[in-house]
Amino acid sequence: MVALTSVFHTIVFAAVCSNAAPLVEKRDVQADVFDRAKLMAQYAAAAYCPSNFGSPGDQLNCPSGGCRAVEDADASSVIEYSRSETPTDVTGFVAVDHSNKLIVVSFRGSSTIDSWLTNLNLEMTPTDICPDCSAHRGFWNSWTDARDRVLPAVKQAGTTYPTYQIVVTGHSLGAAIATFAAAQLRNSGYTVALYNYGSPRIGGTKICQYITDQPGGNYRFTHWNDPVPKLPLLIMGYKHISPEYYIEKRNGEDVQPSDIKVFQGLVNLRGNSAWIAVDVEAHRWYFGRMYTCDAKRSSRGLQIRDVEEGIDVLATF
Repeated sequence: MVALTSVFHTIVFAAVCSNAAPLVEKRDVQADVFDRAKLMAQYAAAAYCPSNFGSPGDQLNCPSGGCRAVEDADASSVIEYSRSETPTDVTGFVAVDHSNKLIVVSFRGSSTIDSWLTNLNLEMTPTDICPDCSAHRGFWNSWTDARDRVLPAVKQAGTTYPTYQIVVTGHSLGAAIATFAAAQLRNSGYTVALYNYGSPRIGGTKICQYITDQPGGNYRFTHWNDPVPKLPLLIMGYKHISPEYYIEKRNGEDVQPSDIKVFQGLVNLRGNSAWIAVDVEAHRWYFGRMYTCDAKRSSRGLQIRDVEEGIDVLATF
């Protein structure tokens, strides 16, 4: 772990020297986006809780109180399917939220050695998202490990609840995986909103522009001087999807709509990229603390679930 931390700090230092591109546009966040972003941040946080994966029959919950809105909507499961271990340790859930009329796909961020190694797999690889579109190999492999169960689970939920909005979310590594999941679901004909938090850069210009141009809505949140969105380096050819919703608020403080600024473009020097000094604690706080659970235990594989009321947890992975 010491070696991984040293590598991380070295990469972060180099990252601050590589951010150079013009700001395309700036605008303020809308109230409805703000409200939905707060809710989806709690869904992203819930993916860190061991009680929400590998535990059929349990409600979605955060024992430390980090996802009150999710818990208030109620969650439980009836049936489950699982598959064998995956080398990328991808973990998360698919749920149906009847209170908010949502189908939610949530991916957990890095919490094990396997997922840290996924972060450090910096080579790009071709994808089937769009022609000649390359992405971070580790992030892409994480998505392909999960998609053969996630896609059918979303299809099942969409057929049962055709008026519900499909939303994909995640934090950190989970945010990167969520980006690919949203893109692939859109390619399958679904209207999908993407809310991610503290995402690293995911791939080259072509794939980032393609996902940016897809309908459904991309809401990529960064916070203060979080170092993770600066990685991997621009000089390695990596870009972000657009726009960036930058939370201009210190760690641990309540966020208001006026604290969020929106910047357009695959690369810009404003928002999170404007910081030279970085703080890992800023990565842990998006509308609230993201690591709400001690996720030392690793649950690999995916379960598909169904339920009668509240939030139907259709799949965990």
